[in-house]
Amino acid sequence: MIMLSRLQGLTSTGSECIPKNSDLQCDPIIQKYGIKPQGLTSYILSLEEQRKNDYPIKGSPGCKGYIYTECDQQRTDSSPLFGLDCEMCLTAKGNEVTRVSLVDAQGQCLLDELVKPESRVMNYLTRFSGVTKKMLLPVKTRLSDIQTRLKEILPHDAVLVGHSLNADLQALEMIHPSVIDTSLLFARNEGRRFKLKFLAKAVLGKEIQCEQKLGHDPAEDARAALELAQFFIEQGPAKVAELNLEMLLTTEKLAEDSQNKAALQPQGCRDQKQLNEPPHLSKPCFLDCLQVTGQKPVLLGRQGLDSSGLCQSNLSTSNKQILQRALEDVPLSTFSIIQFSLGPEYIASHLLALCEQVRSKLADMLTIYAGPFEEGFCLHSVKKEFGRCGPIQSLTVVTETYKPYVCIQYEVLEAAQLAVESLNGAEVAGSCIKVQRPVTAAMLDCDDLIKELELDVENEGVIYVAGLKKSLTERDLQEEFSQLKDLETLFLPKDLQSGKHRNCCFLKFQESQSAADALEVINGWTVKGRKLRSRNALASGHLWRWIWQMNHSNGKQGGHILYEKMEQLSDSEQDLRKKVKKLDHHIKKLYRSLQNNTLCVVLFPGVSSRHGAQPGLGLMAVKDDGGRSAH
Repeated sequence: MIMLSRLQGLTSTGSECIPKNSDLQCDPIIQKYGIKPQGLTSYILSLEEQRKNDYPIKGSPGCKGYIYTECDQQRTDSSPLFGLDCEMCLTAKGNEVTRVSLVDAQGQCLLDELVKPESRVMNYLTRFSGVTKKMLLPVKTRLSDIQTRLKEILPHDAVLVGHSLNADLQALEMIHPSVIDTSLLFARNEGRRFKLKFLAKAVLGKEIQCEQKLGHDPAEDARAALELAQFFIEQGPAKVAELNLEMLLTTEKLAEDSQNKAALQPQGCRDQKQLNEPPHLSKPCFLDCLQVTGQKPVLLGRQGLDSSGLCQSNLSTSNKQILQRALEDVPLSTFSIIQFSLGPEYIASHLLALCEQVRSKLADMLTIYAGPFEEGFCLHSVKKEFGRCGPIQSLTVVTETYKPYVCIQYEVLEAAQLAVESLNGAEVAGSCIKVQRPVTAAMLDCDDLIKELELDVENEGVIYVAGLKKSLTERDLQEEFSQLKDLETLFLPKDLQSGKHRNCCFLKFQESQSAADALEVINGWTVKGRKLRSRNALASGHLWRWIWQMNHSNGKQGGHILYEKMEQLSDSEQDLRKKVKKLDHHIKKLYRSLQNNTLCVVLFPGVSSRHGAQPGLGLMAVKDDGGRSAH
């Protein structure tokens, strides 16, 4: 693989890439609001935007009984701003307010009240709200009292500011015509939103929602949202875009990932590493830096390496065609990635060993052993109890032990992990049992691997739910889970042969916090007489499909064919040398065609298989004016 970059194409300071003024045009904030600063009325959500983002709207069928603030006076750029934030608990009715805070434009708290819910509380969500049962016992204030207070406080031209303010107004059962939503104001691509905690730190330099505190402080959150809106209005879109928020977020996430990975190491290893190495700060990858500056690299090759939209892919069928496209496209691109390949017949020589290794590892991770059981135990009871954790692929009784055990292989990783977490030490079929995975050398790092999968960015905000009745339809589940805050998508895996769902589903939320909130609520939740079990997702969508295909495909025939190919390829070294020599010619020709001052990096990937291991190789040079290179 070759990576090429013209050095004058980017400017950088320290570890951050700073976009030039011309590159700001690609920023979603500039695309939405333009360059010049505007008055606050330009950032008030239109009626259509409110409708699209689930704001309560006057006259809407879903808002019957909602209280209108009666703030109908014409808004101007001098209209007063008020920050609003609520904390909620989960009741039989859904989300109900337990605390409300309102601050004025100077940050002074005008209202900070605990509120007694009308319905029976199912979950106080103390982890997020900070509200406990004990705190609400003496409270007399009801929602209607808060509605009256807010109507009295707000002037007729008031503009409310909040972060995802639609949820607060829905919980308050109030309608207000003029709102600024900071989760939408600081725009991102593809409908994504920045969290309030991140924006407060990145824009205002303030730490909010600290882990040391019990729950969120709504007055603090309301003040932060208000100050963010004031900053945006006063500084203008260009200044906000120059903060490079996407880059800052990428850096923060990589730093968190690095800390999480470090935490997984044994304490002794961490101590020794800290003594031997200087502190390491994670940095965003180069492709992320390019995306932030509005540039997309050109990717030329046989295989689509990038699926995240970071590159402009242009795939070809041969190395000769790749070279021709590179000679044409590289001079026009700031950064290019060219992938030459030795062909599928070479790659096949290493494919079987890798597939078998992954297959074996996944099979062990999907398998659990449960027992011991008494002689004559009810196998149906065991299957029923373990089936509540997810779809079972196979179930067999192990009789080689002193007392019988049961070997259960699940179809999804989450089900096996849920069984280990929830049924180990439980009483099943009249016996107190132990639940564990196979004890093999390959499984020694299973716990670490599970933690790595939980931290995978594709699983962010996604939870797994098991124990669903097979009679439930997707529409039934949508209605059942509709009361969960920020639910974005419901994925109901189905058997590809029968078309029936597998008694489990995945829920994706807009915010990780909402997913954690939902986990607390769903565990033990009863739906149509069945108790649900839930945990964080482990396998992303493509891996889930791969596992299903692995479990349902006939691996013997394919493995036999691939093995025969490997035997044939063991005598193909001469052909391989010819291919490498031809590839070397392509690289030389491309290098000679490069512009001066082009940074060129050539990477030859290493190989590890049952035939042995070969380390990779990397070469880097800058082409100088004389046509030679500076290494």
